[in-house]
Amino acid sequence: MPKPIAFMVMPFGVKSVDRAELHVPGSVDFDALWERVYLPVLGEIGYEAVRADRDLGALIITEMIQRLTIADLVVADLTLPNANVYYEVGVRHAAQQRGCVLLAADWARPMFDLAQMTQLRFPLTDGSIPEHVANEARTKLIKELKRFVDSTSPVFDAVTGYPDHINLSQMSAFRATVDQLFAFDADVREVRSLPAPDRAAAARAVAERYGYEPAVRDAVALQLLRLLCETAQERKDWAFELNYIRNLPARLIHHPIVAEQRALALAKKGDVSAAAAAIEQFISTHGATSERYGLLGGRYKQLLRAAVTPKHRRHYLAKAIDSYENGMLLDLNNYYPASNLPRLYRERGLQGDLKRAEEAAIITTEACRRADKLGAEDEWTKSAMLGIAFFNGDLIGARKLTSQFEADGPGAWQLEATIGDLQIDTAQQVDPEIRAELNSVLDRLVELISPPTPMDRPPSVAKHAADPGASMSTDRDA
Repeated sequence: MPKPIAFMVMPFGVKSVDRAELHVPGSVDFDALWERVYLPVLGEIGYEAVRADRDLGALIITEMIQRLTIADLVVADLTLPNANVYYEVGVRHAAQQRGCVLLAADWARPMFDLAQMTQLRFPLTDGSIPEHVANEARTKLIKELKRFVDSTSPVFDAVTGYPDHINLSQMSAFRATVDQLFAFDADVREVRSLPAPDRAAAARAVAERYGYEPAVRDAVALQLLRLLCETAQERKDWAFELNYIRNLPARLIHHPIVAEQRALALAKKGDVSAAAAAIEQFISTHGATSERYGLLGGRYKQLLRAAVTPKHRRHYLAKAIDSYENGMLLDLNNYYPASNLPRLYRERGLQGDLKRAEEAAIITTEACRRADKLGAEDEWTKSAMLGIAFFNGDLIGARKLTSQFEADGPGAWQLEATIGDLQIDTAQQVDPEIRAELNSVLDRLVELISPPTPMDRPPSVAKHAADPGASMSTDRDA
């Protein structure tokens, strides 16, 4: 009697992990993982295991769907986020009620939706899969994989009567929800069309209207948080956002974007230490990214500017530099962490810091040029370039960017948040003539922008606050 067929869904070759934690390998050899772990495990528990042939460009889509549908078992590796694997899991969940097992290394952090589904985790301490690591993984999987085989598809669980006898009585409730979502989108557009001083109150009204109805809340929570963030002007606005987050269901509170927004709101409300602690905890539980370390560096930079004793200033300066360095190393194309390092290195003044400052300035410049050339620039890009011009004492560059800012208009750049950094860069210039000229450019920039709202950040650091990263978390995803 032929063995049942297990179809393996996983990446091919060696893939970079891009994580900073010490217990996480820098890369994983998925071919070795297949040959030394998955293939023998599936054979051991009684299956004939097959895998798509990468040399044929995987399979043509019809053949792939056929295999995903008719295989006795589909096993999917979720160790790294992979669009093909995610799609193939979705096909299997829609095609068969049972027989889809999700596997991942014990340090894996799948995307949010799949992270909610039951997974079998196994130890993977070395991505090259040496024999002792392969043996540990095989032992865990042989012991536990069989009990996952009969787990049911979330599609079949969620849709009554799927696929042949769907209960259409659910359709009226769905239609009502769609109508509410359409009205919500219209109200959001209306808020964004209002004059800036009127948007915060209007955004709070939208949150009161839609944010507490369960059927709508789950669909709009992230969009509503972005709206509350981009319109907030005073501490009461950030306090409202924190209260809204506290009333979300636990599964939404732990969503990466919600956690980042909470840290931002804490900082803007004035509780910067709590914000830093929240980001530290978030990195510990959800993993490090360049943006998250940038946000953490921003909080420590706020604490640095507020510190009153040399000891505390040294402590927060070191923490800010360490965070921004981690963020820069995780993604050299993300100019945000790197752009904050030059002036902090110069402020610290240790041996080699001037060279480090120059290198960080070059990395920032090239990352900004790349973003500009690829059409990936945002409202922070030119502000970062202006900061580097001031850091370098580049009068021509500073004047050129100031003219650009004047032409684009105050709303096009996030310049209010960087004025404090420009003041520091100007004060750090050794040449008195360059310092005087930069002060003249700085005075012109201050004239062109509306004064920052004092309640946007702790009063003790309002003069020097210069962190674009906080608001960047609403514009860029985890």
